[in-house]
Amino acid sequence: MFAVTAVLAVPAPVSAQAPAAGGQKLVPLPIVLPQPVFEGTPRNLKVTNLEPARYKARAAFLAPEGVKNVARRKWVSSSDANPTIGEPSMLTDGDRTGEEGSYVELGPGTQHVTVDLGAPHEIYAVLFWHFHNSPRVYFDVIVQIADDAGFTRNVRTLMNNDHDNTSGLGRGTEQNYIETSEGRLVDGKGAIARYVRLYSNGSSANDLNHYVEVEVYGRPPR
Repeated sequence: MFAVTAVLAVPAPVSAQAPAAGGQKLVPLPIVLPQPVFEGTPRNLKVTNLEPARYKARAAFLAPEGVKNVARRKWVSSSDANPTIGEPSMLTDGDRTGEEGSYVELGPGTQHVTVDLGAPHEIYAVLFWHFHNSPRVYFDVIVQIADDAGFTRNVRTLMNNDHDNTSGLGRGTEQNYIETSEGRLVDGKGAIARYVRLYSNGSSANDLNHYVEVEVYGRPPR
């Protein structure tokens, strides 16, 4: 059994004056979180390689000044041509709540969604929410960036928790995690790319794939 508590939408205190490499000032990302909808101990989550539960809000993530969510209202496509629920465009509409009518449901097996930023950007963080109205774990969560829509040029993996290579994209080293209203934040390290792709392979609840929102924090290359 794993205890999970509601996570506040308030960043941990951090200095906004910390200098970055090259003299840039780092500031907290302007992240707005949805309200938590559950707390307590998830039942029957028999998931291996599960990271320990946290009992406080995620620390603020620092990035250079001027970095913002460059995925808002950008084009989104999915590997499932006919989602069971919703449309891919909902993933960049700003609705992170996960309530009925705010998420996309893709079919079983390994599926992915791809955000086209419209032009190359320096990517400092990718923040995304699967269905988080009940405690569950999504499997084979992989985040990649690339220069082209087909993901054949300059593909880089920012996150991979597919520890046994079930989805065929390589063995990952990150742990599984329980979905909460915080979403999952992945460090982009300032890598330059135009396309962001997120994979999943069902969840501890069922074999379907759900996405609520994707935010990409970046800026045009300097």
